Amino acid sequence: MTQTVLPTSLVGSYAQPDWLIDRSKLAGRFPPRVRAKELWRVDPEFLEQAQDDATLLAIRAQERAGLDVITDGEMRRESYSNHFATALDGVDVDNPGTALDRSGHPNPVPRIAGEIRRSRPIQRRDVEFLRANTDRTIKITVPGPFTMSQQAQNDHYPDDEAAAMAYAAAVNAEVRDLFDAGADVVQIDEPYMQARPEPARQYGLAALNAALDGVTGTTAVHICFGYAAIIHERPEGYSFLPELAGSPVDQISIETAQSGLDLGVLADLTDKTIILGVIDLSDPAVETAETVAGRVRRAFEYLPPEQVVIATDCGMKYLPREAAEGKMRAMAGAAAILRDERG
Repeated sequence: MTQTVLPTSLVGSYAQPDWLIDRSKLAGRFPPRVRAKELWRVDPEFLEQAQDDATLLAIRAQERAGLDVITDGEMRRESYSNHFATALDGVDVDNPGTALDRSGHPNPVPRIAGEIRRSRPIQRRDVEFLRANTDRTIKITVPGPFTMSQQAQNDHYPDDEAAAMAYAAAVNAEVRDLFDAGADVVQIDEPYMQARPEPARQYGLAALNAALDGVTGTTAVHICFGYAAIIHERPEGYSFLPELAGSPVDQISIETAQSGLDLGVLADLTDKTIILGVIDLSDPAVETAETVAGRVRRAFEYLPPEQVVIATDCGMKYLPREAAEGKMRAMAGAAAILRDERG
């Protein structure tokens, strides 16, 4: 893994090419929870090959921009969560259910019809492909158990807590496989902890801890306000964040650019590394490196540079590729400015 101070990284996704996915359809709907095969522009027999090619483009774009931690850009996914959630046993994706998304709109979701089980590795090949195609530190993301339980219709378990714990066992097995396949960092995406803080406190944190039980390797959890392309209003602060101080997770990913977040929240998380979102994805205009550096400097009142990873806010997949490339270069430029300041 890189030992660079103030390493740079995407949260997870990168802009998928227009030849791979219909970006207008993607942007014109809420993120799919069930499969949305109609989004792909490549015939099914060639889709895996095309996704591999797009992943190589994403890797090279990150390397050219100067990022230190490389993701696969989530090129193979229709959304951050449905790729994994629909691959589990016990889920009926042919007869979906309905659940409210974080904006309050009903959305088709996986219907839990039996015991949730992970009968095979789901993203292991993704990590192996990423590891084989870059010599830099690599990170892979997987949806969290609480978020998946909120994005499903539970027709099997006695309550949502039981469903979340079943998802946690599946995530735990997957995370172990991802490290075994060569991942340096595994990030669990839990945006619904912010969207639904009360059940997150009641059982979501316990489910996250269960997903991390016995895991060795650098782990992260991502909490966000929703995609900037879809959720335009940002709250002034996180409704669920200090609770993560007691979690065994090593890194916590938060958004600060679009929201202008008061970074006093970091005072509760001084034993964690913070993946600091400092790239605004609500606007395709590319920030200057100095603007981004200024956003990062705000964190140094609470954390030393050694505990900060410079990152985007989440949802880069919705940006034009040119804007995404420019914003990554600005992020790397900001890191260079800040490292020079340290001497």
